[in-house]
Amino acid sequence: MNSQMNNTNRQNVADIYPLSPMQQGMLFHSLYEPDSDVYFVQFSCNLKGNVDTTIFEQAWQRLVEKYVVFRTAFIWESLSQPVQVVYRQVTVRVATFDWQHLTAQQQEQELAVFLESDQQKSLELSEAPLMRLNLIKLDKNTYQFVWSSHHLLLDGWSLSLVIKDFLKIYQEISQNQISTDQPVVSYRQYIAWLQQQEQKPAEEFWQQKLQGFTAPTPLVIERSANSKNSNVYKKQQIQFPASTTATCQSFVRKNRLTLNNLVQATWGLLLSRYSQETDIVFGATVSGRETSIAGIEAMVGLFINTLPMRIQVKPDTSALTLLKDLQAQLVESNQYSYSSLAEIQTWSEIPRGASLFDSIVVFENYPVDATAVLGNDSFCLENIQVSQQTNYPLTLIALPGDQLQVRISYDTNRFDDGTITRLLGHFQTLLEGMVANPEARVSQLPLLTEFEKNQLLIDGHNPQVDYPVTKCLHQLFEEQVKRTPEAVAVVYSDQQLTYNELNNRANHLAHYLQSLGVKPDQLVGICLERSLEMIVGLLGILKAGGAYVPLDPEYPIERLSFMLEDAQLSVLLTQQKLGETLPQHQAQIIYLDTDWEKIAENSHSNPENTVTPDNLAYVIYTSGSTGKPKGVLVNHSNVVRLFAATDAWYNFNSQDVWSLFHSYAFDFSVWEMWGALLYGGRLVVVPYLITRSPEAFYQLLCQEKVTILNQTPTAFRQLIQAEESLKGSFPLSRGDRSSTTDNDLSLRLVIFGGEALEINSLQSWFQRHGDQCPQLVNMYGITETTVHVTYRPLSMTDLDSTASVIGRPIPDLQVYLLDQYLQLVPVGVPGEMYVGGAGVTKGYLNRPELTKERFISSPFEKDEVIPPTPLNKGGNEPSKLYKTGDLARYLPKGELEYLGRIDNQVKIRGFRIELGEIEALLASHPQIWETVVIVRDDATGDKRLVAYIVPQSEKTITINEIRQFLKAKLPSYMIPNAFVILDALPLTANGKIDSRALPPPESSSEPSEKYVAPRNPIEDILVTVWSEVLKVEKVGINDNFFELGGHSLLATKLVAQIRDRLKVELPLRQLFNSATLAELAQGIEQLKQEKSAPIVPAILPRKRK
Repeated sequence: MNSQMNNTNRQNVADIYPLSPMQQGMLFHSLYEPDSDVYFVQFSCNLKGNVDTTIFEQAWQRLVEKYVVFRTAFIWESLSQPVQVVYRQVTVRVATFDWQHLTAQQQEQELAVFLESDQQKSLELSEAPLMRLNLIKLDKNTYQFVWSSHHLLLDGWSLSLVIKDFLKIYQEISQNQISTDQPVVSYRQYIAWLQQQEQKPAEEFWQQKLQGFTAPTPLVIERSANSKNSNVYKKQQIQFPASTTATCQSFVRKNRLTLNNLVQATWGLLLSRYSQETDIVFGATVSGRETSIAGIEAMVGLFINTLPMRIQVKPDTSALTLLKDLQAQLVESNQYSYSSLAEIQTWSEIPRGASLFDSIVVFENYPVDATAVLGNDSFCLENIQVSQQTNYPLTLIALPGDQLQVRISYDTNRFDDGTITRLLGHFQTLLEGMVANPEARVSQLPLLTEFEKNQLLIDGHNPQVDYPVTKCLHQLFEEQVKRTPEAVAVVYSDQQLTYNELNNRANHLAHYLQSLGVKPDQLVGICLERSLEMIVGLLGILKAGGAYVPLDPEYPIERLSFMLEDAQLSVLLTQQKLGETLPQHQAQIIYLDTDWEKIAENSHSNPENTVTPDNLAYVIYTSGSTGKPKGVLVNHSNVVRLFAATDAWYNFNSQDVWSLFHSYAFDFSVWEMWGALLYGGRLVVVPYLITRSPEAFYQLLCQEKVTILNQTPTAFRQLIQAEESLKGSFPLSRGDRSSTTDNDLSLRLVIFGGEALEINSLQSWFQRHGDQCPQLVNMYGITETTVHVTYRPLSMTDLDSTASVIGRPIPDLQVYLLDQYLQLVPVGVPGEMYVGGAGVTKGYLNRPELTKERFISSPFEKDEVIPPTPLNKGGNEPSKLYKTGDLARYLPKGELEYLGRIDNQVKIRGFRIELGEIEALLASHPQIWETVVIVRDDATGDKRLVAYIVPQSEKTITINEIRQFLKAKLPSYMIPNAFVILDALPLTANGKIDSRALPPPESSSEPSEKYVAPRNPIEDILVTVWSEVLKVEKVGINDNFFELGGHSLLATKLVAQIRDRLKVELPLRQLFNSATLAELAQGIEQLKQEKSAPIVPAILPRKRK
């Protein structure tokens, strides 16, 4: 009949019947992960009293004879469908051990080792009984009993029935009583009932129930880097106080609910608050004991099933309404609870090959109290422990009793211990909040513990730090002029100005501007090429009392036209050749080149004005979501306090040389300009053409002995390449900087900003320069909060992670991570960044509605006393938080990890995808230098992912290699549809990646979706097998098993047929790891060639070490 059965076994067969849907799923996962302890059940307890080991074994033998599940084995090889075979006679043995010679402590240690070792021993699924019995004598009246079995045999309800029956049978044997056993209903009757159920109504029900749900609920608390190592699971649990449990039980009775309803609703709401999604699906186990089957309550076997539970969270819904809706759904779903989960998944709109959910809730509702003391006249059972593991990354197990226990089993490759500890605390807080305030809106229910809330407010708040600002930028500059009048202040090409010369020129201009009526908060435009005059112009506007509006002559005419019209400038500084090309405007033009003689007639003394730190310093335009730029209003105080707050970190001084690399219309230039001029340093204005040439810029840095470099990560990557091309890739000397030549860098600080940093792009830099000299610093910032928000020094150890860590807030700023309901999110959970403090600007020019939308009143003030600040002198004006549109999460040690723009999260085929995650993984490839991933519409209007790759210099990488690299680490829906290899990524004038300049992919860079016929005998056989199993007429070698409708149950069948027809032992996992039929054929060919080497049986569980 089958290679898994010998002749003796065949003669011993009593019955053969199919598997239940749940058994099919468990068998599949056991075969798929033969080395794991998935669905291995370990029952252990203390036996207190007089235990007779002979009678103990006799009682278990009686149980084996009574219940068919203990005489059942599972056969699948050479069969179209797996079956369970019941044998007439099966003998069970109880292994005995004597540990009386060990101390109590030694026994405890030995038991832990024994249980772990027992879990590592496999159970042969094709042999009965599928269990092991161990009895360990600890002292005269104490034994440790360990019963290990496979979940295929029985569920938790049945386990309790068996233990209860065992105690009764033991007592009957020990007292020579006649058995009072009643005939038991065979598990076969349940299987027969299942086979009678109609599938069509179930299919229609589940299709309607899951309509519109297209992607599994994301587990956002996973580690940053996805790991595909073998699964190792741990468990943590909490126990609710008896008083809290009693309150919960009273609450559910009063509202005609169940404790299971409460647990499931809490879990669904927790997933919603974590993921910030309102349509949630998780798995839930149901008892599966159909009441219409006579004697079902006393039947022993596997009846449970796992079904999808869908919760659609409406923010204004009350907790009680959510609970009652969930209960109604459970009642409705129960009539179709016999459905196979694999089939439900095919009926859903989830893409083939993806899971319907990644977490399940198990409510252990046993027929006896699991916490009660069980026993008979001879002994009692104490300290009962049941250990089992599902195949899901997260499993929540609720154990009712006088004290409700909630246990989480989790995959340690995906979740940290601390993350799960916090999750359990959030679960408890949320559950207690629902019970305490059932009429509360679910969006307002508490999630954080009080300790966590206080800690987050302290970590993000910096309430004790204040930097009083009494002077404006130009006034501080004037003080510096007095200290170092003859020091060189600014350099451009072969020109330079001392502090005194720069001050005098700026004063000439300031007096002239005042004569034209320029006064505090008046906007003055400046459109100049990079030059000394540009710095004179900026400083002169501030000295006159006005605020400058930078207009970069490199900007498109349309953008300049909008800015001129929006700002309604009264005065515009420019130069003759630019003035003739500017769009039409109403401002009075001053040409700093041809009008300078007239300007220089004005006084060179410092002008007087009424400007204060609370007046505007500049208006910088940033890109807007509508396509039109928006002007950000920035005060003097916003900028001055930035340098005061970061001074302790950087110690800027008169020996520093800064490069003004960025456009003065980009706020990074504010940091570059004033970082030099407020401290007596030298500012090197970089000519525009040199900013476009990394090699020329590198040479300029060396020649000018620049010590402070500010760069976007993209521009710095190009600088690294330039250094390698000029100096080779060998490590550089890290000696005293005073000994450097004109060909060496003199940097002491490199400060990143403007865009997310891919830390792996710095690997070659660290190899050449180390991580101390210069010190590299990552600073997250936005124009609306004045250049910088956070600070994070970088080191070589950061290369071990792909996370973009941006550190901690600047001391006088607060960063809050909030969900869509403005509630604080827990550590490890993504939330939108809201920034408060002295760096928050006034808002947007002429955009009151947008200002109101993005600059919100702090929701944390109601419990706080607001002290006076330079921007809030009375202390009673509501402080503002800026809504950044950026995602981040707090790491356990208090640092922030940047996760990208919220609008950079896209949904493709229902899956929420963070483009930055794909980019970070690509950047970690040793042959990839830099990359960007975007979404493009194809010819039919469908969205697709396109990855642009710049390889490492002198290295080649194929698109197929990149695709295979990603496939090993990412789910299929996150792998780009097309790849484009470039020599360099296009940059904007500000040094950021210019996504609009990226070329469309050529058709050759995309995988072909056309039908391709089989090319060799193996592919030919596979096409036939796939067609038969999947019931699909036309199968090509580029087709995917799951996209054609395959699932776990069909996978087992497919592998069995491949074994028969190709005579090869194919591991089940290889089918899942092969994206296409062609790849599977290649794998089979390789297995055939390796026949001389030992091959693992196709889908036989291996012995675990």
